[in-house]
Amino acid sequence: MTSESTSSERATSEGATRLRRAVTGPLLYLFILGDVLGAGVYALVGEMAGTAGGFLWLAFAVALGMALLTAFSYAELVTKYPGAGGSAVFAERAYRSPMLAFLVGFCMLAAGVVSAAGLSLAFTGEYLTAFLEVPQVPAAIGFLVLVALVNAWGIKESLRANVVMTIIESSGLVLVILLGVWVIGRGDGDLSGALTPPEGSSVWLAVLGSALIAFYSFVGFETSANLAEEVREVSRVYPKALFGALATAGVVYVLIGLVAPAVVAPEDLAGSTGPLLEVVEVAGLVPTGLFAVIALIAVANGALLTMIMASRLAYGMAERGLMPTPLGKVLPGRRTPGVAIVVTTLVAMVLAATGELVDLASTVVLLLLFVFLSTNLAVLVLRKDKVEHEHFRAPTVIPVLAVASCLVLLTQQEAQHWGLAGILLALGVLLRLVTARSSRVREGEAAPGRTRTEDEGGSRID
Repeated sequence: MTSESTSSERATSEGATRLRRAVTGPLLYLFILGDVLGAGVYALVGEMAGTAGGFLWLAFAVALGMALLTAFSYAELVTKYPGAGGSAVFAERAYRSPMLAFLVGFCMLAAGVVSAAGLSLAFTGEYLTAFLEVPQVPAAIGFLVLVALVNAWGIKESLRANVVMTIIESSGLVLVILLGVWVIGRGDGDLSGALTPPEGSSVWLAVLGSALIAFYSFVGFETSANLAEEVREVSRVYPKALFGALATAGVVYVLIGLVAPAVVAPEDLAGSTGPLLEVVEVAGLVPTGLFAVIALIAVANGALLTMIMASRLAYGMAERGLMPTPLGKVLPGRRTPGVAIVVTTLVAMVLAATGELVDLASTVVLLLLFVFLSTNLAVLVLRKDKVEHEHFRAPTVIPVLAVASCLVLLTQQEAQHWGLAGILLALGVLLRLVTARSSRVREGEAAPGRTRTEDEGGSRID
């Protein structure tokens, strides 16, 4: 981990921008932590226990290590190109292919929609049935409607809600850890439960399979690349905030992975759609209804964040001529991307009605693994591109290992996950081709001076 160039060139990385550089180190840290910490672990600990037995903590640790490898690549590219705008533009810079850059951006968009669908199913599990018995699919669709309404209300209102919900969801995870320690301390728990091997599989294969699910709990850090232009002293601040937030989330997750199977048998965790609620029930100090509310808030926050990202990404791609023009329309008065919100919500509803939580979570990971693979390779390709400002540089072996980790996780994906991801990407390609054809028609009729390269988005994909 080194820095390049001289300090006198640092100002280049802080060059002119239309955006206000208002994001400090602590704010960036909290943004990344809020994006990473929360919803996934509330929903997926049970699925992980069904795969890895009591070795949840080891699966979380492996997933953290893999996430950190890719984080090194983001730290280098974000500080090297602080105004670039994310993974799709890194791909455009490295590979000079508008279609490949579009696919990377579309993978981000599709992952957000699939994630929201999965979280809607998590919302309607045992955390909700603690209060109300409702059919899962209709409840999930109703939940997505509510998320869409908050999203359409306004970005300021949505982010204010996110701050409150992030504090609540983080507190809930700390509470689970403290309650687990309390149960173990009073003699009703057994730490050997964290060493209970899975049935019918070797520990390492089971841990690797569980790490694929756990990886879903760490994704989200990649969206911080889009804040680069708004971060003060980005070359100095971004790596510290990124690694600090991932490390914090990792410690919390590993502790959850230790106490949960020590308090509740792994097979009981595996059979629950509200696994952390089981830990709270054993402790008996906190009303389960209160914790169920915390868990519901955590899941709702995760869904809101992903749908904000997905709808804005769809809107931005439409604005750049990469997706159908109607997706670029905004609601009068609210100034939110209304059509993009409606379309992404409808797709999420279809996925929620036809999918299972663990399959949707694994498909999110599959889509993002393509994004991470592109970014890790882009670091190596762009090493020959020198910039005249100080920036973070990852040791060359790190992105190589990151590529290997992505390939390993890809081998753990099942056929149905590849099938769903393939359908979504085929839809993206179709939309791109239709949009490109429409753009060429408009170019010939109304803007003869505009180049095809500009119609295809150039390097301005967010």
